[in-house]
Amino acid sequence: MHFFLCLIRSISVDRPTHLFLYLPPISMRDMSNKNYNRFTLTAALPYANGPVHIGHLAGVYVPADIYARFLRQQGKDVAFICGSDEHGVAIELRARKEGVTPQQVVDKYHNQIKNSFEQFGISFDIYSRTSSETHHKTASDYFKKLYDNGKFEEHSSEQFYDQKEKQFLADRYIKGTCPTCSFPEAYGDQCESCGSTLSPAELINPKSMLSGESPIMKETKHWYFPLNEYEDWLRQWILEDHKEWKSNVAGQCKSWLDNGLRPRPMTRDLDWGIPVPVEGAEGKVLYVWFDAPIGYISATKDWAADKGKNWEDYWKKEDTRLIHFIGKDNIVFHCVIFPALLKADGEYIMPDNVPANEFLNLESNKISTSRNWAVWLHEYLAEFPEKQDVLRYVLTANAPETKDNDFTWKDFQSRNNSELVAIFGNFVNRAVVLTHKFFEGKIPVRGVLDGRDQEVIDEIKTFRDKIETSLEQFRFREALNHLMDLARVGNKYLADTEPWKLIKTDETRVATIMNLALQIAGSLTILSEPFLPFTSEKLRGMLNQENTKWSDAGSIDLLTEGQKIDEPVLLFEKIEDKVVEEQVQKLMDTKKANEAEASATKVTPAKEEMTFDDFMKMDLRVGEIKTAEKVEKSNKLLKFTVDTGLDQRTIVSGIAKHFTPEEMIGKKVTVLVNLAPRKIMGIESQGMLLFAENADGSLKAVTPNGEADNGATIS
Repeated sequence: MHFFLCLIRSISVDRPTHLFLYLPPISMRDMSNKNYNRFTLTAALPYANGPVHIGHLAGVYVPADIYARFLRQQGKDVAFICGSDEHGVAIELRARKEGVTPQQVVDKYHNQIKNSFEQFGISFDIYSRTSSETHHKTASDYFKKLYDNGKFEEHSSEQFYDQKEKQFLADRYIKGTCPTCSFPEAYGDQCESCGSTLSPAELINPKSMLSGESPIMKETKHWYFPLNEYEDWLRQWILEDHKEWKSNVAGQCKSWLDNGLRPRPMTRDLDWGIPVPVEGAEGKVLYVWFDAPIGYISATKDWAADKGKNWEDYWKKEDTRLIHFIGKDNIVFHCVIFPALLKADGEYIMPDNVPANEFLNLESNKISTSRNWAVWLHEYLAEFPEKQDVLRYVLTANAPETKDNDFTWKDFQSRNNSELVAIFGNFVNRAVVLTHKFFEGKIPVRGVLDGRDQEVIDEIKTFRDKIETSLEQFRFREALNHLMDLARVGNKYLADTEPWKLIKTDETRVATIMNLALQIAGSLTILSEPFLPFTSEKLRGMLNQENTKWSDAGSIDLLTEGQKIDEPVLLFEKIEDKVVEEQVQKLMDTKKANEAEASATKVTPAKEEMTFDDFMKMDLRVGEIKTAEKVEKSNKLLKFTVDTGLDQRTIVSGIAKHFTPEEMIGKKVTVLVNLAPRKIMGIESQGMLLFAENADGSLKAVTPNGEADNGATIS
C-alpha cells in the first residue's frame, strides 16, 4: 500500500488532471476493503422542502446504491444510511409561503422522497428523518457533550432583525443594493451580478425578504465551533493521509484550508429546529449544518436497534470503514466541518473516503428547482413505468464524476436504444430465444471446446475483477462500461459462431455455443445487479438462476445442463422520438409558465421616496459603446469604452452572462455620467450603464427611442 501511494504521488506531479484515470494492476489495487469488518455508507440527507430530481440521483444516490449493492454481493456487513433533512430557514419560509406548519411541509416531502427512493430501487437499510425523537435527542446530547467539554466559544454580535416578523435574518434572506456594482437585488452573502462576496451590513438600503421592510440591527448571542483550532490536523488528515481522494474533493478542501479556517456558528435564531440545550439559549436552535450530519448517527441507532445490532460498532470501531456519498456543494461540510466535530468528540472514526460528484445539468442549463427546470424522480416513475434501470443506466453512464455533465432527453433515448436494447437486451434475447428454438428451453450439454470457445471463457473470467477494481476506486462510469463490454463479448461470440446457421449441420457444436452464451448471461445477472437491479432480477427469473454471489461471476458452470429456462421476455424496449419530444416540450412549457407567473407577480418594490432636487442631481446622457471586452478572472464583468459626448470613458458592468462584447459594440445606451468613480476588479469605472431586469432575470439595455446624439441629456 505504501508503494501504491508513492506511485500516485509521483504521477500527480506531472499529470494531476488525469489522476482519476490511473488504473493500477490488480495486485496493486486498493485492497482496504479486506481490512474492514463492516461498512457504514451514508448518502447526503435530501432537504425536505421539495422532491428529488435527477441531479440528486446522479450526484449521490445512484453511485451510493451501486456501491452498497456491490458490497452486499460480496457478503460484507453494510449499513447504508440516509434520511430527510427537516430543519432550517428554507423550510420555515416555505411553510410561511404555503400557509402551513413546518411539520406539514416536511411530512409531505419526506413521504414523497421516501416512496420515490423505494420505487427507484435505492436500497437504504434505513431512510430516517431528522424530526424523529431519536435524532433530536442524539443531536442535543452531542451538542451538550461538546459544550460541557469546553469545545464552543460564545460570541455576541449585532445581526439584522425583522421587527415585523420578529425574526433574525439569515444572510440569504436580506436583499439590497450591491456596494460594488450598484446591482439593486444583491443578496446578503453575494451579489449575483458582479460576483462580489458580501456581508449584509455592506448592502445599501437592505430589505428583509420576509416582510419587505428595512431590518434593524439587534444583538444576539451564539455558540461558535473554533474550526481554526483543527486546521493543522485537517490539513494533515486530508491532504497527506488521504491522497487517494478524488481531485475535485481534495482541491476544494485545500482551497478552504489555504484561505484559513475561522470559528463557525453552530446555533441560529429560529423557531423551527432542535432547541439549543444550554441555559440562556431560549429561542435558538442548532444550526442545520450541525444537526444534519448527526442524522446519520441517529438513523444508525434506529436501524441497529431494529436489527439487534450495536450502533456504536458502525461509528466507533476502527475496523469499520465510513464512506460519505455527497454532491460537490456538501464537500466542505463532510470533509472539514463534520470530521472536525467528530474529532472534537473524540470517540468516532473518521470517514475513509468522500467520493463526491460534481453537478448534472439539464439540456445545457443548470438544474433549478425554483424555475422548475428539472426532471423530478416521482414524475419520471409515473411517466416511465418499469424503466427505473434505464434512468439508472443513463445517469451512471453520464455521471458527473470529476466535472459537471449534461443530461439530455436525446442522449437518454440514444443510450437506451443503442446500448441497453441493441447490446445488452439483444444478446440475452438471442441466447434465450435460440435455446427455446433448438433445445426446448433447456440448458444444452457443453461438449468439446475449440479455440474460439476458450478465448471467450478466458475473457469473461476477467470482467469481475475489472468491474471490482473500478468500483473500489469509485469509478462507476468505468465499471458500467466494463459490464456493457461483457454483453458485447456475448453478442460477438454469437455473431462469430452463427449457431442459427450451424444448427443444420452440427447440433452438438451449437449446444456448446448456446451453453457458453447462457453462462455469459448468468454472469451478466450477477454483475449487473449493482447497476441494474430490476433487470438483474428479471434475468435471474428468466434463467431460473439460483442465488449466486459476486465471486461466482465469470464461471462457466453457473447454469446446470438440462435445467429449464423460462420463455424470453424483453429486458428493454425502444423509446420512440415522440416520447422524448414530449418530455422536452414539457420542460419548455413549465419554463414558460414559470416565467409568465414571475412576470405577473414579481415586481420589485418601489424604493424610498426622493425629492425632485435629488433626481435633478443625476446627469443621464445618451452614450455609444465603442469597445467592449471581458474582464480577466471574472465571468460576470464586461469592460466598455463609452462615448458620452463629453468624453470617452471606461465603464465596468456586470452583464457578461447576458451579453457578449461583440453584440454591445455600437449600441446606444443610457449612461449615468456623474456617478463617483469606483474600482471594480482593479479597473476604475467612471459611470453606470442602465439596464432593465425582467422577472426571469434577463436584462434589456435602456436605450433612446429613435436617433439621439451622443451626450444628449435625458430628463
